[in-house]
Order: sequence, then C-alpha cells, then structure tokens
Amino acid sequence: MNYIFFTILGFLSGSTLFAYWIPRLMKGIDIRVLPQDHNPGVANAFTYGGFWPGLLSLICELGKGALPILLSQQFVRVDSLLFVPVMVAPVFGHAFPFFHHEKGGKAIAVSFGVLIGLCPEVRPLFYLIVFYLLFSLLIVIRPHALRSMITFALFTTIVFFRVDTFSIKIGCLCISLIVIAKHLAASQRS
Repeated sequence: MNYIFFTILGFLSGSTLFAYWIPRLMKGIDIRVLPQDHNPGVANAFTYGGFWPGLLSLICELGKGALPILLSQQFVRVDSLLFVPVMVAPVFGHAFPFFHHEKGGKAIAVSFGVLIGLCPEVRPLFYLIVFYLLFSLLIVIRPHALRSMITFALFTTIVFFRVDTFSIKIGCLCISLIVIAKHLAASQRS
C-alpha cells in the first residue's frame, strides 16, 4: 500500500509545473507560449522569466523529484521492483501532468531531482551530471534535444553496468525512455 501512496504522491508532485507557474506568478508570462518549443521547463523559465524566477523554478523542479523519493525510502524498500513506479512517477507526472493535459515538459530537471532523492546511492546522479557536462562543455552536441537523448541513453547504459540495485536500474531506464520520448516528440513537432 505504501508503494501505491508514494507513486501517487510522486505523480501529483511531478504534475505541478513549477517552471510554468513561477514565471507566470512573478512576471505574468506564460513560458509555454513564448519559446518555440513551448516547453514548461527550467531553461525557458530562466530565458523568459529571468534569473530569480529561473532559480526558484530550478529549486522547485529538483525538489518535486527529490522529496517524494527521499520520503518514500523511509517506508518502502528501494530494492523492490515495486519501487520502480515510485521512482518514475515524478518524471512521468512532469512529462504528462494531471493538471495540464498534454502540456508537460521534457522532464530533465525533475529527473535530476529523482536521482538526488536516491541518496545515499549517488552514482546515477553522478553519471547523469558527467554525461551532461561532457556533451555540453567538452564534446558539444547540438541541438539540445540530441544532446539530451544521447546523454540519457549513455547514462542508462552505465547505470546498468555500475549500479547493483536492479530496481534503480529499471527506474533509470524508464526515466530515460520518458525523457527521450518527450525530446523525440518535440523534435518532430519543430
């Protein structure tokens, strides 16, 4: 029963699009209308809302992924396959939000938040950070959608080889599939 509760909590948390609401409340702008990609994400909150709305959006988007996972670990076993939906729920909620049908984001920031919530298991978070930095700073891949798809594919691959907990491996795979699917869909629309 705890797994169901935390899956629902994570989905509802993920469905709250802070990167949409914060610029709207602070600046009166709709970041789903202004940018070409119509993505209610942190990058657009920074670009169109400015530094403070962007920073607050980033903190909230990370938190909505991290908090349900951190809380759930007090009541459920991470090594159970029933933990996979708990882990995936905030990302799925952001990509396909209950409150904003078909207006979800690409789920990058919330994915980082979920991985932060896995503490003390920090390797998945570390791998995702390393691949994003590698393909953003050293081996620059453009456009951003391609960089994100390659990053999440390689992140999942290394998690399968380097992380012992099977449920975390499957959770990372599911998260990557959601992020890649959202980027593919956005690429096909533009």
